[in-house]
Amino acid sequence: MTKITVQNTEITVLSHNDKNYISLTDMANGKQSESRAADVIKNRIRTRYTIEFPGTWEMIHNPNFKVVEFDHFRMQAGTGA
Repeated sequence: MTKITVQNTEITVLSHNDKNYISLTDMANGKQSESRAADVIKNRIRTRYTIEFPGTWEMIHNPNFKVVEFDHFRMQAGTGA
């Protein structure tokens, strides 16, 4: 795990199978206080279309992805439930 600094915000970078992944939570913390980071992310992924993208990515790349559990979240996205 390494860290990079972007616009005065420290971002965690994780490496897995020669690919780098950045922390969305760290990015959200740069815009708001830490207590609001979850709200920033939640608001970003509240539509069904936005949440389908990571679900599709996981289905393709993650053999342990729990499709049935994900389907519950996907169906509720954007419903206000």
